[in-house]
Amino acid sequence: MIASENPGLLWRQWSIKAVVEVSEFLKVPTVFISSELPWRMLCRRHGADLCYSPMFHALLFAQQSAYRAENFVTCPEDRPLIVQFCANDTEVLLQSSELVIPYCDAVDINLGCPQTIAKKGRYGAFLQDDWTLISSMIKRLKSLSIPVTCKVRVFDDVSKTVAYAQMLEKSGCELLTVHGRTREQKGSNTGTASWEKIAAVKKSVRIPVFSNGNILRFGDIQRCFDATNADGVMSAEGNLCNPYLFENRIPPVWEPALEYLDIVRSYPCSISSVRGHIFKLCHKSIYADTTLRDGLGTAETWNEFRDVISEFKSRFEVPFATGAIPVPILPHWYCQPDFHDSNEGCIEKTDAKEELARLREAKKAEIQKYAILNGLSLLKAKKMLKKTAVREKRSQPTKVCICGNSSVSLRFQV
Repeated sequence: MIASENPGLLWRQWSIKAVVEVSEFLKVPTVFISSELPWRMLCRRHGADLCYSPMFHALLFAQQSAYRAENFVTCPEDRPLIVQFCANDTEVLLQSSELVIPYCDAVDINLGCPQTIAKKGRYGAFLQDDWTLISSMIKRLKSLSIPVTCKVRVFDDVSKTVAYAQMLEKSGCELLTVHGRTREQKGSNTGTASWEKIAAVKKSVRIPVFSNGNILRFGDIQRCFDATNADGVMSAEGNLCNPYLFENRIPPVWEPALEYLDIVRSYPCSISSVRGHIFKLCHKSIYADTTLRDGLGTAETWNEFRDVISEFKSRFEVPFATGAIPVPILPHWYCQPDFHDSNEGCIEKTDAKEELARLREAKKAEIQKYAILNGLSLLKAKKMLKKTAVREKRSQPTKVCICGNSSVSLRFQV
C-alpha cells in the first residue's frame, strides 16, 4: 500500500542536478540504496543521499493493484526516491511509471539485472543488445513530468560500452548509473567491477553518471570518485552488510540489526524481508554461532527476531569488553563485507572448471569405447575399468618413506 500521496517537503522541487550539487556543497558523497522502505529509512539516517526502490515488474505493477499494495510502500520522509522498473514493453512501462509520479522524484529503467529470471523474462541486462527497444522506452517516458534514468552493465568492449551510454543519453536518459561488471559477471564469476570503463563512460557523456560496484568500505568511495570522476556512487552489497558504511563506521551487527527492527515496527514489511536483511548483516556470525543461526532461521515475529539479536548481543558484548573472549582482527560479530575474487581469480576458477569438464568428457568417451569393444553396458564397463585401475595401482612397487620404512598400506604411501 502506498503510504503517502504528498512529496517530501525538502525535495518537492528535486532534480537530478540538484541532488548532485547539494551533495558537493555538503562535501559528502551521493550514495544510493535499493531496498524496501524500512531499510531505506535506516540508510537515510546514516548517510544515504538518495535511495532507489526495489526493482518492480512493470507489467505486474500496471495491471495488479495487489502487487502495488504489497510491494510499493513509501512515506513523506522517503525522499528523494527513484522508482525502478524492469520492462520490455513501451506502453506498459509508461502505464506503470505514471502510477508512481506523485510518490517519487524519477523513474529508472533497470537495464542491469543479470539474473536468470531476467533472461527468461527478457528484461534487465538481457535487453542490452536491443538498442532500438531501449531507445523507444526512454523516449516514451520523456512525456512524464519527472526525469528518466537508466541503470546498466558494461560490455566487454570499452568502445561498445561508451557507444551504449551515448545512445541512452541521446534517447533522453537524464542520469546514468553504470555497474562496472558485465552481465556474465555474477555468482562465482562476480569478480571486480571495472572503474576504468565507468571512467570512459563519464568522459563520453554530459549527463550525471553514478558508479556502481566495488563499494564495500568507506575508503572505496573516495577511491571510486578519484578513479571514475563519477557524480555519485551506488552501494548494494557493501551497504547490505553494513548500513553505517557511509558514516565510516564498523559497528557490531546487533547495532544496525536492532535499529532496523525498531524501524520495521514503525514501517512494517514482510518477515522474509526482515530475515533476509538480518541474515545479511550477520552473515559471518551465522557460520560461527549455531545458536544465532538456528534462532534467526526459526523466528517468525518481530519480538522473536529482537530476542534472538538481543541474546546474541549479551553473549558477545560483555565478554568482549572484559577481555574474556580472545578477539581476532575483526570479530565475526562486527559488520563486514564479502570480498569477491578478482577477475583473474574468476578466470582461474573458470579454467579449472573447464579442465575438469574436459577430463569428465574424456573419461566418458573411454567408458563408451570400452563398452562397445567388449559388448557391455555403460554401467558394467565403468565398473570394469574401475577394477582395472585399482589392480594397476596395487601392483605398483611399494614406495619408501623418508624414514626408511616401507609403506604398509595404500593410504599412507608417499
